[in-house]
Amino acid sequence: MTLTMNTAAPIITVDKVTKNFTNPSGEQLPVLSDVCLELREGEIVALLGKSGSGKSTLLRIIAGLVQPSAGTARLREAEITAPNASTAMVFQTFALLPWLTVRQNVELGLRAQGVSAYERGERVTDAIDMIGLDGFENAYPKELSGGMRQRVGFARALVVQPEVLLMDEPFSALDVLTAENLRGELMRLWAETAFPTKTMLMVTHNIEEAVLLADRILVLDNNPGRIKGEIRVGLSQPRDPRSPAFQALVDQAYRLFTDGGFDGDRASIAPTPTTRPLPDAGVDGIAGMLDLVAEQGGRADLPDLAAGLRFEVDDLMPLVDAATMLGLATAADGDLELTVDGTMFTQADIDSAKMIFARLARAKAPLVATIDHALGTAQNHRMRDGFFLDLLRRGFTEESAQQQLRIAIDWGRYGELYEYDADEHLLMRDPAA
Repeated sequence: MTLTMNTAAPIITVDKVTKNFTNPSGEQLPVLSDVCLELREGEIVALLGKSGSGKSTLLRIIAGLVQPSAGTARLREAEITAPNASTAMVFQTFALLPWLTVRQNVELGLRAQGVSAYERGERVTDAIDMIGLDGFENAYPKELSGGMRQRVGFARALVVQPEVLLMDEPFSALDVLTAENLRGELMRLWAETAFPTKTMLMVTHNIEEAVLLADRILVLDNNPGRIKGEIRVGLSQPRDPRSPAFQALVDQAYRLFTDGGFDGDRASIAPTPTTRPLPDAGVDGIAGMLDLVAEQGGRADLPDLAAGLRFEVDDLMPLVDAATMLGLATAADGDLELTVDGTMFTQADIDSAKMIFARLARAKAPLVATIDHALGTAQNHRMRDGFFLDLLRRGFTEESAQQQLRIAIDWGRYGELYEYDADEHLLMRDPAA
């Protein structure tokens, strides 16, 4: 279908939605902030964002599985406070019940709606036929390939004839050919006039997939998640990924995805370990990526870099974020370019590289700087890791607090700023450092 300006009344409205989660200390951790979006009849919308940007949380709010802390999500004029018959969801991990057959898994939603046995049988048969599962009705999930299991997930969602189909990275757990096949099947169904679904919202980390399927692409900033940009695709289906127009949209999406977001009311506040968390990137990964950029003359196109490594952009982004946080590179217009420090780092011997990294980590990585400073003033220059974990738990979940400390230990050890005794849970610093 060709994109036109859609003036129909929205089916889904997300109005200034904010979502906070409570950490073990009872404090509120912002995941989404003031998010607004609309889904209108006849359009597919893709949500792009880095890991931790709240994409899946937003999807679950629209599905009625999670309640917002502020703002509202509405289905037409009715506020969404619980799962409803007009909305269905396809999950990344299939979410099938292993003790039920394909037919029994597909009919779960109809049973929950109280649909009669006769009608259930008719609709399940139609859905199984529509999604290409004929012959597998009595198979169990363990007997199916990943692609076939995801077909069951789609059949289970579509059998309830939802107006709104929500998809949480539905193709990411599949091999390339299977994912391509299923995407094609979905678009074939979407083009049929009898297809009951009126609008679709898909979370993905695959930019090419978003341009291939969506009419609009929304990009989420993170910490907390909020929409920082929108791309209207404007290409008719089917789309040719090799066409210049397609590639131009991919490049535009990469630029929006990788360029720095906005700081809003945080712009004038000095960064702290909670307002500027460490990206989940090890030193070896950062150094390896910078070496690849250096081999390309100090500037690399991120789409080409990701494609050459056979990774998605979301897989590279923690490394990109770490390199830009430390001032080793800058990201703009979909490219990654080494700074003077980054060039020196890639050309230096190991001891000189460690000194460059230590200097930048002290200056630009708040958690590393906090640990370094605390050890410098502590008696015997030793402190238990629990002290830092207690502080981190005020701004992170337990899992994220542990992750932040692990990354800070890795960075600090590499820069020889401090050492760590895992048995004693002690961070230590050389007094002369």
